[in-house]
Amino acid sequence: MADLNLDRSTTVGLTGVPDFIVEAKTLDAANPDNSETFVYFDKAPEDFAYYLQHPQVSSPINSLATWSVGRGVEYLDGGIKAQLDHVTGMGKDSFDTIMWNHEVVKLAVGDAFMIIVRSKIPLINTILNLIPISPERVKVVIKGSRIIRYEIWDGETWVKKSPEKIIHSQNKRIGDQVHGTSLIQSNKKVIDALLEANADERVIKHRDKALGIAYYKTNNQGKITFANKQVTKAVTDGDMLGLPEDTVEIKPYPSKSSEDRQNWLKYLENLNYQTGGVPRSIATSDGTSEVGGKMGHVIFEPIYSKEQKDLEDDLWSQAGIRIKFNRPPSLGGMQPAPIDESKNTGQVKIQPNDVEASMTRE
Repeated sequence: MADLNLDRSTTVGLTGVPDFIVEAKTLDAANPDNSETFVYFDKAPEDFAYYLQHPQVSSPINSLATWSVGRGVEYLDGGIKAQLDHVTGMGKDSFDTIMWNHEVVKLAVGDAFMIIVRSKIPLINTILNLIPISPERVKVVIKGSRIIRYEIWDGETWVKKSPEKIIHSQNKRIGDQVHGTSLIQSNKKVIDALLEANADERVIKHRDKALGIAYYKTNNQGKITFANKQVTKAVTDGDMLGLPEDTVEIKPYPSKSSEDRQNWLKYLENLNYQTGGVPRSIATSDGTSEVGGKMGHVIFEPIYSKEQKDLEDDLWSQAGIRIKFNRPPSLGGMQPAPIDESKNTGQVKIQPNDVEASMTRE
């Protein structure tokens, strides 16, 4: 007989469950013995595969690059403007498209490179062109704590380039790291979960085309195979299916509600944007309220403005190019409209009742 005495209850103990531990990681630093350190970008092909094959990956990166450099530049030097107006990259580019390309690669891979082509006329040193170079074909050589040269693979050999002939941008480099941080690699677990969830949902949706599970009232394998072919053909052709009465019972697949899967997908999509540094409202207004869109814009402003400032500094310190990227329209720091928001149907600025809680009591 069961013992129903509650004072004899015990705990089972969960001592076998291990604690969650984050794997330790050290920074990729230069050799401490002052010998040459070679930095390769062997993960660049994987980063480009994620970027080129999955719009869920490229969308936040493209959005950040577009907001950062997509509105053109203000030239602070007339001579530089005259030079950059003639920059054509591979022949069909402009300075603006080259900068967008450079920013995208910097975010996706962590490092981005351009070759500076200058005039050979003594003392003039005019910039003739800027040519983007894919990181997997670049080797950075560091000695001590300084970059001493670059080497570029031309298909047959490594061609040496001095630092003043290369524009090199690094994404969120920390400590004594010898390379930047790839947005794709650092966000890889979230991205993989999102892609996996999309792939699973596609399989489930594709399975919905089938009629379901067929229960045949026969053990004759030949008859079952023949009937299966008829069912498959009817589903594929979208045609009527005719079978003898009482020979088969077709029931739908046992399946969970799609609501849980859709919520998981939406969560991962939003998380992918957030961990990528871009509010989802920046790329799409789908499912975004007016207030949410405004606040997303304000939150995003210091993020893209830092990207602009970093790239401006790279161009000035490495190539003597003094420019200022045009800032997108700002919603922050504006004075409230002089009329009530409910009457201002065309307002675009942040209103007091967007950011202050209010309660109406009768």
